[in-house]
Amino acid sequence: MATRVLLVDDHPIVRAGLRAVVEARGIAVVGEASTGEEALAMASRIRPDVVLCDLRMGDGMDGVDTTAALRRLPEPPAVLILTTFDHDAQIIRALEAGAAGYLLKDVDS
Repeated sequence: MATRVLLVDDHPIVRAGLRAVVEARGIAVVGEASTGEEALAMASRIRPDVVLCDLRMGDGMDGVDTTAALRRLPEPPAVLILTTFDHDAQIIRALEAGAAGYLLKDVDS
């Protein structure tokens, strides 16, 4: 059974790039969300194995809040935080909220 991934980022071009990278490695992208609220609703419905979630999104839930809410689901997915900031206190908060780890957006694939 292939790993099922939900992409969460407020920038459509970033989601498109993430989709290309993830799918090129044979991993199934089962959904995309532009907000934390949308991600939570989608995750409850499609039950992904992994959520790649931006740390800083526009209005509404940020990546920390989204991670905490996802991890409270009955069948919680693993959450990997995506960020451009490698020395951010928010990363620590995301890990404390249950994120499995974080990936920097500016590294080579």
